[in-house]
Amino acid sequence: MTKTVDVPNDVFRAVRIGLRMSQDDFAKAIRRAGIELGEPNDASKRLVQRWEAGVSRSPRRVYARALERVTGRPVEALGFALPLPVMRGHVDETGGRAPDTGVAGASGAVAQGTQPDYATFSGVWLSRYEFFSSSRDDSYEGRHYVVIVQHGNRLTAQSLPGASTNPDSPLTLDLTLDRNIVTGSWVEQTATDGYYNGARYHGAMQLLVEPTGRRMAGKWVGFGKDFDVNTGPWELRLVDRSVSKATLERYSRPPE
Repeated sequence: MTKTVDVPNDVFRAVRIGLRMSQDDFAKAIRRAGIELGEPNDASKRLVQRWEAGVSRSPRRVYARALERVTGRPVEALGFALPLPVMRGHVDETGGRAPDTGVAGASGAVAQGTQPDYATFSGVWLSRYEFFSSSRDDSYEGRHYVVIVQHGNRLTAQSLPGASTNPDSPLTLDLTLDRNIVTGSWVEQTATDGYYNGARYHGAMQLLVEPTGRRMAGKWVGFGKDFDVNTGPWELRLVDRSVSKATLERYSRPPE
């Protein structure tokens, strides 16, 4: 009998770290959100650990709604499968294994790749990309401070609160490392009161890692609002190896 391997939910962990919350703080926020929604729950630090470890991939709806309230993101954008319906005999998430839905979440299956010599990419990075706006007939630059969380050859990046040149435009990257090549996807949710009226943009990217391991540079590709395919340069530059609460607070501001 083949043993099921739990795939860590790095997307969810990156979002939690990006919110500058400990696992215990996040559990308290989930409980508060449940009370505000009129759906009290028993979220605990242990439950947050199970979510991050990938032991529970499909949160019950009472938790899913609280997760969306705390993070401001759909639950499926947090690396989870769709919420499980409440069924008779269903084991609560706070105890026992949730059923295996066969969906690995945004983290995907464990990829097999060869790690480069430098040990880790975890830390705070400055993300910078360029794009051409056809409606304004000019080129612009988007910058975010993002926190990267590494698990094996998977890199998940989440922008820090308030840490973008365009306010309220959170950015998420889901990347795979293969020696000095980084490939993956990006998602940015623009501000509802901004020029793009809350539009959600997404696409793919491929970057080359410099020998120092402190800079990645390459190209992004994605769809424009006129259904054309656009591309442009994208760069990630390391600014701090620490992911401590004090460090994240220091970079929770628009990049200069």
